[in-house]
Amino acid sequence: MGYIRAEEILPVEVIELIQQYVDGENIYIPRKSAHRQAWGTGTQIKQELLMRNQQIYKDYLAGSKTSELACKYYLSKKSIQRILRKMSEQ
Repeated sequence: MGYIRAEEILPVEVIELIQQYVDGENIYIPRKSAHRQAWGTGTQIKQELLMRNQQIYKDYLAGSKTSELACKYYLSKKSIQRILRKMSEQ
């Protein structure tokens, strides 16, 4: 996410109003609800995580222990347990 200088897009009156609350600080202005996208919409991360989780489940079914999977995939044992629970429900 890049930054846009307020004086390039906002009228002076709006900048002065904002400065009454936040002077010289960075602020985040959220998108309108109608313009929001679901998490992962702009990337392939959902698919990548699904593939990773499927592989974790396959490894588990092949005999790997949760502690081994945690080390292999750089996740906590709790995260591995959560993934295994979700994958077994599918």
